Amino acid sequence: MTKPGCIIFDCDGVLVDSEVIGVKVLLDMASEYGVTMDLQEAVEEFSGIRLREGIKMLQQKAKSPFPDDFELAFRKRSYEVFKTEMRPVKGIREILDSLTMPFCVASSGPVEKMILNLTITGLLPYFEEGNRIFSGYQINSWKPDPGIFLHAAKMMGFSPADCVVIEDSKAGVIAAQRGGFKAYGYAKPFNGDELKKEGATVFYDMKELTNLLSLSSTAVQHP
Repeated sequence: MTKPGCIIFDCDGVLVDSEVIGVKVLLDMASEYGVTMDLQEAVEEFSGIRLREGIKMLQQKAKSPFPDDFELAFRKRSYEVFKTEMRPVKGIREILDSLTMPFCVASSGPVEKMILNLTITGLLPYFEEGNRIFSGYQINSWKPDPGIFLHAAKMMGFSPADCVVIEDSKAGVIAAQRGGFKAYGYAKPFNGDELKKEGATVFYDMKELTNLLSLSSTAVQHP
């Protein structure tokens, strides 16, 4: 394909390997209220959606009500775990070093969470210059609504047709498709068919993005 004008990365599961860590913390907290749920099932269900929606799903399975500060307590506990267990997605740094076109990150998560995770993994310098970090909380829009991707494209100065979205979740791919973006799905063994069904071009290794995006073989170092 022709090189895209701009690349929009999802954060969790695409840039940082955080989703399983976060879901483990969430299930551990929910188990105190009688929730039993398989980890892989939870990762599939909650991937890409707003945290509050995931908590609502768990509340329906609970034997007693969650406290009012459940979400806040989860944020605090998960952030502490992230500081010791968070890693960048394998191969993503090499991709970022190879990019010669504008790129940004757009996520359903809060800005502070993205900054924390990108800082822990050493990826923040790729995105902090020029304010290229966009959150659904900034515009009150969450995937599968396309709002966050449309906002990111507008702020970057591109139309959806000139952008490529890199996602790892069904909700994210649906959002990209609804917004008129080309979507590449970074798939896990369990969700490749699902992402493909939603219209994504599926890949399983970040090395594959070099060919998919028609990137130059000459790496360009970013700050």
